[in-house]
Amino acid sequence: MPLIGCRSTAKVTRSTLATALFLLAWPMALAAQTLTYPVTNKGDVVDTLHGVPVADPYRWLEALNSPETATWIARQNQVTDGYLTALPQRASFKERLTKLWNYPRVTLPTRLANGVLFYRRNSGLQKQFVVLARSSPSTPAKLVLDPNVRFPDGSTALSAAEPSPTGRHLAYALSEGGTDWQDVKIQEVRTGKDLAETLRWVRFSGLSWTKDGQGFFYSRYPEVSDADKLTAALLHQKLYYHRIGTPQDEDVLVYERTDLPAWFISGGVSDDGRYLFIYMSKGADSRNRLYAADLANPKAPDVTARPIPVVEEDDGEFAVIGNDGSTIYLRTDLDAPRRRVVALALEHPARARWRTVIPQGEHTIDDVQMTKTHFVVSRLVDVRGELSLYSLAGKAAGTVTLPGIGSVAGISASRDFSGFYYAFTSPLYPSTVFRYDVASKRSASFDSPELQFDPSQYETTQRFATSKDGTRVPYFVTHRKGLALDGTNPTILHAYGGFAIALVPSFSTSALAWMEQGGVYVTASLRGGGEYGEGWHQAGMRDKKQNVFDDYIAVAEQLIAVRYTSSPHLAIQGGSNGGLLVGAVMTQRPELFAVALPAVAVLDMLRYHKFTGGSAWVTEYGSADDPAALAWLLAYSPLQNIKAGTCYPATLITTADHDDRVVPSHSFKYAATLQGAQGCDRPALIRVETKGSHGYRPTDKLIAESADVLAFTLANTLANTTGR
Repeated sequence: MPLIGCRSTAKVTRSTLATALFLLAWPMALAAQTLTYPVTNKGDVVDTLHGVPVADPYRWLEALNSPETATWIARQNQVTDGYLTALPQRASFKERLTKLWNYPRVTLPTRLANGVLFYRRNSGLQKQFVVLARSSPSTPAKLVLDPNVRFPDGSTALSAAEPSPTGRHLAYALSEGGTDWQDVKIQEVRTGKDLAETLRWVRFSGLSWTKDGQGFFYSRYPEVSDADKLTAALLHQKLYYHRIGTPQDEDVLVYERTDLPAWFISGGVSDDGRYLFIYMSKGADSRNRLYAADLANPKAPDVTARPIPVVEEDDGEFAVIGNDGSTIYLRTDLDAPRRRVVALALEHPARARWRTVIPQGEHTIDDVQMTKTHFVVSRLVDVRGELSLYSLAGKAAGTVTLPGIGSVAGISASRDFSGFYYAFTSPLYPSTVFRYDVASKRSASFDSPELQFDPSQYETTQRFATSKDGTRVPYFVTHRKGLALDGTNPTILHAYGGFAIALVPSFSTSALAWMEQGGVYVTASLRGGGEYGEGWHQAGMRDKKQNVFDDYIAVAEQLIAVRYTSSPHLAIQGGSNGGLLVGAVMTQRPELFAVALPAVAVLDMLRYHKFTGGSAWVTEYGSADDPAALAWLLAYSPLQNIKAGTCYPATLITTADHDDRVVPSHSFKYAATLQGAQGCDRPALIRVETKGSHGYRPTDKLIAESADVLAFTLANTLANTTGR
């Protein structure tokens, strides 16, 4: 059976003709709309920061639970929905996206020592993925947990699920509206019944079982009031051990650092069950400290064992890959910004005694996993994925043949199994899980997806732009074959550029629907990310953040220079830190773009650190509490750089009422300011999702939001097009 089903040429031709007829109606549909924004009351708040007065007239919108804010949201959503409803292709986008989204897909499985596989699957349009188990890759799957039955409206997210070592129990986490706050429950897999206890105040935590299957380590915060959950600062995270069948107040406190209250603490058990590894990091910094506790007997672990330091200096990344007895293997960027693998003995952890197993190479190591016989190494080669094997002595043992140019989206391996699972994706290849057999050197697909889309009609190419300072910036362009380079193609330019996160070529259902309408979809890998290692990251953080914006602008200008598109047809899109990118660039170069799509964005750089986990980003951005940092933050902060009377791009801001990572007040204040400042008739709208969060939407709401974004973008990138 083919991976991707094909539609007939006749159907494609009819679709293209229908698209052309629809597009002729866009300018008329836009002209018929007259927007009247809700009145947003201005306050007189002015902060003086290191002698600099900064007005904040919409400070009252930071009160997320106030009736006034609720009324403002409702009125803004009413205006936005009225605008979107009038767009001719909103409904057709939703219909097409629903069909494209309706295909089965699975996540990487977790393989237990007894060979049982736990994984998640969505049959197509289920609001959430369900948890399944099977005794081998070829046996039928058993349903373990279905959040769609428990929460049919999708308002509570299944945010984590971790089986015990034998698969007897499943620890799983639920979060209301997909917030970062989680309640953890334990299910007995055979009966499907939950144990009595519920663990609360869990956030940014793993669930790591001890080898005896009697409990797991997890991280939690002190209790906060429900009214403060969306905004309270994150302080005093601690690592605990929970023994199943006991109440939470009897959990063992394993590790805390009262001297470092803002640091994150997490823990994970080694595959052999002998050691607990504890990580500490200052905010979202990729650098960390590392500790180890000897649990002694894996079948009767001493969870009170005192942790000893392995790495006390937080001057690099130190991630445990695996261990052979007391010898542990680390992935690190210490003295190797593109990463290497080192070995050390826990009895003698001094750096002088570390041994390099896999040295730093020309290309960045993205991930390393350890099997019974090999290291599995994923690298980024000019942002394209490469998968290699090495012996446990560090000798190269060949590469894994991937389906094409794309990305390795994850690896699942364990020390008791010589094979492993990996996921592959590209802009024209839906994320697919493969099982790799080391002996035969062959990959076999694991529940491969079947999507009704013909990739042979489209193509992806990689190009490079030159940034302001001469830096080479890679980007990928995907579109229908035979595209005319006449400068009139509606184009979405997507990017992120921060926190050492690599933006790699990957599959997007929304991008397919966009390209079917004649659109071009572009992803750019900017400085600040991790595409070329830690040096690339550091070149786009703190006082060097402007490099990220310059990179983005350079890609946009090259897309225009080679006539993929032009300013009246170019949209920019990004979420979270990528939303900051969009907000900054649209204020710096408003004439360069037709549409701006900042999603769940960080937009007030002078106050971001005052809410929830915002203080964790100070290592990336700097803080306005620091006079030196205030200067560079004020220079680009999107909210403070909106200028009255400027013609800004048509803007659709998207956020969610349960976003407790980037609080929605960023978007609220930005929307109010932009609406008051807009110097032309381009729309400035905000869409606030209810019962959604920073990264969670149930499938039906994902489809609805995607349809709205695409309809808005197509309307405003074709407004000046004639004869299409």
